[in-house]
Amino acid sequence: MLDAPVRGVLDRINEAAAGTRLRVVVAAPGGYGKTALLSEITNSAVRVVDDAHLLDDASLRSLASEPLLVLAHRPWPRRAALAELSQGSVMVPLAPLSRDGVRELLGASKPVADFVFAQTGGVPLFVERLGAVSEVSADALSAFRADLDWLDADLQKFLLAAEAGAAQRLDLLSALLDKDFDEVSDIIEAARATGMLAEDGILLPLALRAVGALTRAERRIAVRQKLAQLQLDRGGPVLELVRPLLDTGIGGPVFVAAAREALASDPALAARLFKASTGGGTPSAETAASWATASAMAGDLDGALRLADQVISDADSPHRRTAAEVAAVALAHRGQLARSTELFRWAATPYAAAFAGIGLIGTGHVFEETPPQPPTMLGGAASLMLQGVRQSVAGGETAALSTLVRASSMLEPAGGAVLLPDSPAALAALVAVHCGEPNVAESVLDRAVETGTGGVLMSVRHRLLQAWLHMLRGNLAVARETLMSVRGAFEPRDWIFAVALEVGVARRNSDLATLRRTWEQACEAVLRHPVDLFSLLPLGEFAAAAARLRDKERLAPHLAQAAALLRSLGNPPMWATQLHWSLLHAAIIDENSAAAEEHAAALAVHRERSRYCAILSAAAECWLDVVAGDVDADRVEEAARSLHAVGLWWDASRLAGQAAIRTSDRQAMVRLLDCARLLQGRPVSARRAAEADVVAVAEDAGKLSDREREVAQLVLEGMTYRQVGDRLFISAKTVEHHMARMRQRLGSTSRSDLLGQLRHIVGS
Repeated sequence: MLDAPVRGVLDRINEAAAGTRLRVVVAAPGGYGKTALLSEITNSAVRVVDDAHLLDDASLRSLASEPLLVLAHRPWPRRAALAELSQGSVMVPLAPLSRDGVRELLGASKPVADFVFAQTGGVPLFVERLGAVSEVSADALSAFRADLDWLDADLQKFLLAAEAGAAQRLDLLSALLDKDFDEVSDIIEAARATGMLAEDGILLPLALRAVGALTRAERRIAVRQKLAQLQLDRGGPVLELVRPLLDTGIGGPVFVAAAREALASDPALAARLFKASTGGGTPSAETAASWATASAMAGDLDGALRLADQVISDADSPHRRTAAEVAAVALAHRGQLARSTELFRWAATPYAAAFAGIGLIGTGHVFEETPPQPPTMLGGAASLMLQGVRQSVAGGETAALSTLVRASSMLEPAGGAVLLPDSPAALAALVAVHCGEPNVAESVLDRAVETGTGGVLMSVRHRLLQAWLHMLRGNLAVARETLMSVRGAFEPRDWIFAVALEVGVARRNSDLATLRRTWEQACEAVLRHPVDLFSLLPLGEFAAAAARLRDKERLAPHLAQAAALLRSLGNPPMWATQLHWSLLHAAIIDENSAAAEEHAAALAVHRERSRYCAILSAAAECWLDVVAGDVDADRVEEAARSLHAVGLWWDASRLAGQAAIRTSDRQAMVRLLDCARLLQGRPVSARRAAEADVVAVAEDAGKLSDREREVAQLVLEGMTYRQVGDRLFISAKTVEHHMARMRQRLGSTSRSDLLGQLRHIVGS
């Protein structure tokens, strides 16, 4: 591995005749190949001295008379006698290997050579120790033990400081080593001479691992503790110094400082650091309040509530209000909006007052006061959130959406560094869904997910609302995929949306098995989450599912609470309209025409208030006519396209499809099936290629009564006649008669033929 200049010097040494005066000096840090170079000298007339820096002055001076002399030494310690002896010498510089040099030496592939070079910096001895590997072995680290053991105490302490990341902090090193800057510089030079430092003075990765692995744990801890305390005294960051001290059993103020440093970027780590700061003891009120904040931001609401309660219970603590804010946020995520609002009001801080106002409106109380907010991102966002929610119940849907979108944009730079009971993005998305602006909801949620607004606590809520938009658009597979991506231990507020998504997707897929399986969870989710303004969407989905499963009574009290809440707010059109739309469908599924007309009338009351209200009102009236058998194809198509325009894609396709199978006009049937397919995102041209089959399916579907279709659906799900009878409150014999009539009417030649036709009809 010798380059041309070095090989030329070596040839000159080996060819020198006895008595010729030639002096060569090879100066390089340890591990650079000095000894290997000396071993290439074959001229017996040459006096060769390795590690000349270890000789005393007398021994060095005695070499002055040697005519042929080759000296190898490290650049430190600097010796006057060695400098005198080197005057007029041929200097041989040795450098680390390049990447290509490492690859040639090891005969390794490029990825392996790159790894070895990154770990060793190309220092030949370290390359040899590591070998052609892609991970560092214990043997490679153990080889450094002899190098480290003979170093003096100050040099060992410096290497520990360098391993902690303080190699370039002369102020910290000076205090740690109790040396002035000149003495510290000498120690650094001594460290460079070992070959373990890169050009920038940082430990080579392999050496850093070796120092960490081969030094006694108590020495490493002591050095890091001292460095952290010194850094803290200077007001500097301590997190990277303290992080490795976690789980060592020590604590103290440096851990608190490190926790505050980590809070914005890694609240889970901050919570661990706050815990470590106590050393296993009882935290102070200030530490407990901060620890509660970190726990809440990390999603540990149990821990946050426990710590916050300890602080609130201390009547003399000045940190009770901070703890109350944390508890209020945690309870909001637990679905306890009323109790959360009480705590926010008790905390009486500027932010808390704004969030209390949102909670009051969400639980059905008119709130007019606008508390002043500090001129911060959170203060501005909180004020706009309250203003937007107030506008949403006062009839200003467009203004509310604009205000909440601005609030979301304002909070984006903060990312996950804020603790929120709800995010402006989530509120904006809810308002957008309730007023038919799905594109706005999608945009604001995408931005919130991208920027991490609200951190871990809000991330699940944002993803669930994204899934909700997919469900409304009929992208049921995507909705379920999004839901599954956030599966876990949901907090009650997220759980009610997650279960409602499962219920909604199953209902839209006509998947009665999943609907039944999920229904008990839905009932439990409603029990765990008191009704509030921001949970009306899942409540509407549950109402439709309850009608489908003939279990309305269990949901009735909660729907009554929702109606009372809306009445207490003056029946705000934006929030009431979406619920009435869901209840309309529940009534249609239940074949309760009186209830359906009641909800259609409620929608008609607000039809002049906004475009969205007008679209839902017109669609409701059209749907009722379709159910009654009065199909006006033009009117149906207009209503369906209007629903599609406001984001209700699945409903739009459903309306057109229901009208298609109820009309006796074949041309209208084909046209409405085209419309349904188009609004569903399916190509019309494919239908055109098989128009006769589509018409036949529609005609066959028209041959079945609603009861027969219901029986067919349950049989196709694998139920026995007895199970179908139990479900529909009829005898198994009656189910058998229904099946026989359907077989005769459809001209089926066998049971399998009948099931195939029914599957085609019900699926269509």
